[in-house]
Amino acid sequence: MADDDQVTDEQIQQWADEAEAGYDVEELKRRGRGRPGRGAEPTQVIAVRLTAEEIAALEAYAAREHLSRSEAIRRALAGYAA
Repeated sequence: MADDDQVTDEQIQQWADEAEAGYDVEELKRRGRGRPGRGAEPTQVIAVRLTAEEIAALEAYAAREHLSRSEAIRRALAGYAA
C-alpha cells in the first residue's frame, strides 16, 4: 500500500470475514511466499565482517558478473572449496 492509501471499513470487514471463514492451509503453502529455496536443505544466514576495500572489491566483481553480492560470495566459496 502506498502512504496515501486508506484502508476502508469495507476492506477491514472483508478481511475479517475471510479470517472468520478460515484459511486453506494447502492453498497458502502453494502461494510460494518468501524467498525461493536454494535446494533441498534449509539455508542459514551467516554474518561476515568486511573492510571497506573488501566490500568495494566484492561489489565491483558482482557488478562485472551481473550477480548479487550473495551470489558472488557463494561463487567465491565454491571456487575456494573446489
